Amino acid sequence: MPPSDPLRTFATCAGRLSAQMEFEWMFDGAASEVTQDRRGEVLDILDAMTPPTQARDVLNWRIEAKMAHSSLLQRTTFSDDSRIQMQARRLSVQKLKSCTALLLG
Repeated sequence: MPPSDPLRTFATCAGRLSAQMEFEWMFDGAASEVTQDRRGEVLDILDAMTPPTQARDVLNWRIEAKMAHSSLLQRTTFSDDSRIQMQARRLSVQKLKSCTALLLG
């Protein structure tokens, strides 16, 4: 994703945070509340900046990012290869940090 496209960046982050929140519902309920709050902040920003003509694109980007992040999270828990688990965990943390860095506070 080009760094110069804030709309796509926030849509991607909304998708990632949705996947993270759903994953945490299963494995770490308390953490899901923090993720839900962050997701809400990203969605507020995304809603404010989405022109009606791009609403479909935004939804598509969110879904693509959610599916990709969900797949990554599945590997962190269910892969038989510990090396793949570690790589997936590291990448998922890195991607979430890039999203939460966009938020104040």
